Amino acid sequence: MPLDALLPAPDSPAADSLCTVLAPFLKAAPDETVRQRFIGQFTQGQRLLGVLRETGTVHCSIGLHRDDVDEGAGTGGGPLLSFFTVSWRTTAVAPRAVTAARAVSGLDARAVIEYAELPCGPVTFTETVHTPDAVEGLPRTPLIQFRAHLPHPDCRRLAVFTLSTTAVGRREQYRAILHRIAMMTSFEGPGSLRTATR
Repeated sequence: MPLDALLPAPDSPAADSLCTVLAPFLKAAPDETVRQRFIGQFTQGQRLLGVLRETGTVHCSIGLHRDDVDEGAGTGGGPLLSFFTVSWRTTAVAPRAVTAARAVSGLDARAVIEYAELPCGPVTFTETVHTPDAVEGLPRTPLIQFRAHLPHPDCRRLAVFTLSTTAVGRREQYRAILHRIAMMTSFEGPGSLRTATR
């Protein structure tokens, strides 16, 4: 989801395009209550995406697919949900390998850190498991986050890919997905980043 398309300026051509795209969803609602609930949830989603954009996120994708690993093992083949973002961070001018190393300094001692030289340059990968604090009524479901830190060739910026999921038992598969995305990434121009995320 390109964030700019979901967060257009009011009264802009992009805002008109978004209304055109959403119109079939609103018309398909069985009644006004469902329609208003959809609008409320969509607006809440826009607020969350706005916060992401304020912190440098330029792209996000939501993944939902059936768990088809070890289908015969009785895992039920339930749905797996993941969230992928691409963000830009401004960095102090330094060689790219130094920037990649700095990106992972100060992490929790339990974080898994890996350094690699890929076609796009030096990359550091991190893997961290977060368990939320106990809040009444909410499950304490662990969340695993995989990050790839890719310094830009201009030595002033860092692209950060984050892949998050609650499917901690599928960490190897999600780790492989993020490594593959980083492997296919290239910096094509002074302000560009190209990655195959589909």
